[in-house]
Amino acid sequence: MTNLRTVDGVDLAYRQWGDADGVPVVLLHGVGGDASTWDDMGPPLADGRTVYAYDARGHGDSARTPSYSFELMRDDLLGLLDALGFERADVVGHSMGGVVGYQFAAAHPDRVRRLVLEETPPPWPRDDVTVGPRPDGDLPYDWAVLTTVKSQVRTPDPSWPSLLPGLTTPTLVIAGGPRSQIPQDKIARMAALMPAATLVTIDAGHQVHTTRPADFLAAVVPFLTWNNGAAATTAGPRAG
Repeated sequence: MTNLRTVDGVDLAYRQWGDADGVPVVLLHGVGGDASTWDDMGPPLADGRTVYAYDARGHGDSARTPSYSFELMRDDLLGLLDALGFERADVVGHSMGGVVGYQFAAAHPDRVRRLVLEETPPPWPRDDVTVGPRPDGDLPYDWAVLTTVKSQVRTPDPSWPSLLPGLTTPTLVIAGGPRSQIPQDKIARMAALMPAATLVTIDAGHQVHTTRPADFLAAVVPFLTWNNGAAATTAGPRAG
């Protein structure tokens, strides 16, 4: 079942698994996808947790908006956590969602307990990122969001690399190995710059959590559940 929350005038559609105390888990999908890409991950991650996956603006059942950027999606995540009444969350981001995740953790370190970055585009320019012609027919996403995201991945803001050394949130960086189109040496470089990051390679290509779900869960579940009870806090809306 899809739920809706309005965040700063933007309707965001989300799915929920579980209903338990503890730090919630928020799952962020890649460009062109939607929350359904996490359907097989939601139930196992919801063992003793509450898990949320939402359609980013311009995707799935969420609103199409006049403009798109990673910064706007970062702010959407903040607004959603506030709307759901969570002080902190564990954040798991795939590809585009990983960029949103590390930018959010850098801007709001007090709101993220643990961070997972799955096949996240590193914050350095890439000549191999291109945008082809728009496919014919209706799309399950706004074409403008795809072109904007790819443009930002191709030519990231020069300030983005400087976010990494200050990102002290415990972070699990998952790389997809040689079958991925993401430069693996740059993923390793990104992880090395984060003082609390651990790099794990799962030879699955770009779609790790769908291609090798058992291996993805074997890496992510222990990382997210370590000391979870001691750190849990979800009661009530965020003060202020």
